[in-house]
Amino acid sequence: MSRFPPELFFSPHKTFGPLGYKIFSSPHKYAQGKGIIQYLGLFLKPLQGDIAVVVCSPSRKNTIGSLIEDSLLKHGAAKQVVFLDFGGECSWEQLENVNKQLEGKVKGKPAFVVAVGGGKAVDLVRALAHQLGVQLAVVPTLASNDAPCAACSVFYKPDGKFDEYVYYPTDPYCVIVDSEVIAKAPKRYLVSGMGDAMSTYYEADACMRAPHGINPVGGRPTDAAVALAKLCRDLLFDYGVQAVKDMEKGEVTEAIEKVIEANTLLSGLGFESGGLAAAHAIHNGLTAHEGSHHYIHGEKVAFSTIVQLCMEQKVEEAKKVAKFFVEVGLPVCLLDLGIQPTDMKGIELVSERSCASGESIHNMPFKVTPHMVRENILLADKIGTSVKSNNQ
Repeated sequence: MSRFPPELFFSPHKTFGPLGYKIFSSPHKYAQGKGIIQYLGLFLKPLQGDIAVVVCSPSRKNTIGSLIEDSLLKHGAAKQVVFLDFGGECSWEQLENVNKQLEGKVKGKPAFVVAVGGGKAVDLVRALAHQLGVQLAVVPTLASNDAPCAACSVFYKPDGKFDEYVYYPTDPYCVIVDSEVIAKAPKRYLVSGMGDAMSTYYEADACMRAPHGINPVGGRPTDAAVALAKLCRDLLFDYGVQAVKDMEKGEVTEAIEKVIEANTLLSGLGFESGGLAAAHAIHNGLTAHEGSHHYIHGEKVAFSTIVQLCMEQKVEEAKKVAKFFVEVGLPVCLLDLGIQPTDMKGIELVSERSCASGESIHNMPFKVTPHMVRENILLADKIGTSVKSNNQ
């Protein structure tokens, strides 16, 4: 299908990085806590207007839609709230679908747009907000990835395969994270978020060490971003296992609050201003393999992080990370992702796709080839299988 005109979107200028300019990017406001969704309208009052558009799935509208609408109206952020349905995928087809809904319900430009849901919903609504030229507010209902704080969307094809990254000139106006909503979500999503977040430091560190490394906003990594990424990793090691246990209770605990912040804020700032490297590129490669389609973003990034550490010859660190992943329930080997380690054709496909032109794998501090990726996928598989066996 035809896409929206490219001038509606933004491509980061790659000239800044080689010149040594550093760029740090972040949302205008980030707020987190139990029950904070009731104050969403207060954070958005500076943007007040006649109509606010909220995009979410029908199930999310049923559970928290009234809370969002009441808050926006109560605090004077909008006079009317219009809900649009999110179809489950961040794709060009779904963006067209949301636009058609908007045309049928709203005349003129809304005051702002609110994205409610997981990473794919946020990514899709980010594109919508930029297309409309209005500010974006994000209300994550899962802590499954670092999408909420970012200024880019990951677009997928209708069959679930990775399509492309799309970048925007600004980050969300605000990100409001209700930890009570997150704590009631299935445990799998918080755990997946830990897989995504764990990659943050290792990728930012690699990007920083590479003379040519450029972050997603077009500049060199800042020291602040790498420090935040390191804090992200350390919080996961310190609180991740306990947070998984606490999720069984459905209560908001200190460990859950720490992991939500790591998964959402620290990982978001760390990857966007620190940079991506091999882990996310290998994730994109994995989406090309049908066996991985039943697994969500952070689960694939988890295994990909072990692969990156193997590429850097950091075997002991790879084992440490794999042990943590086993303890919280993340994939550490190919079989965990529905891929047979003997499927060389499939692994070759993943390796080739990981090294595509423009992929973040080229932010590594050494030249990367598909052969290198393939060999380290197999090494990571052996390490993960061994660690998993020893921890059973």
